[in-house]
Amino acid sequence: MSIHQNLLGGPAPTHLPDEPGREALAAGTPAAEVAAAHPTSSLAWATLADEAFAGGRTVESYAYARTGYHRGLDALRRAGWKGHGPVPWEHEPNRGFLRALHALARAAGAIGEKEEYERCSTFLRDSSETAADALNA
Repeated sequence: MSIHQNLLGGPAPTHLPDEPGREALAAGTPAAEVAAAHPTSSLAWATLADEAFAGGRTVESYAYARTGYHRGLDALRRAGWKGHGPVPWEHEPNRGFLRALHALARAAGAIGEKEEYERCSTFLRDSSETAADALNA
C-alpha cells in the first residue's frame, strides 16, 4: 500500500487534455497571439498574466489571470471534475490552469483583495501542493 493512497475514497485526480497553443508558446510565439488563436488556453492567459505582472501592470495581470482561471474551470468540468479533488502539477496539461489560479491569487493580493487572495491560494494548495510550492518559490 502506498502511503499516498487516499483511504477516504476522494475523487480521482483530474488530468486535462493537452493545452491548445502549448507548442506555439514553447516555440516562442507571443502569448497574445496564442491567446487570440486559442482563447480557451489557460496557459496562454496565465503567460499573459505573468508578463503583465512582471511589467508592473497588476490590474491587467488580474484580468488575464481571471480569464485563464475561468477557461481552466471550463476545461476541468469537461474532464469530469466535480468542483474538488486533485489537479496534479505533474500532469503538464494541468499547469495552465494551476498557473492562472496562482496568478489570480498573486494579483488579488497585490491589489488588496484579501478574500480572493486567500480563496485562490487555498484552492491552489488543495488542488496541488506541488504546484503551490513550485509557483510560490
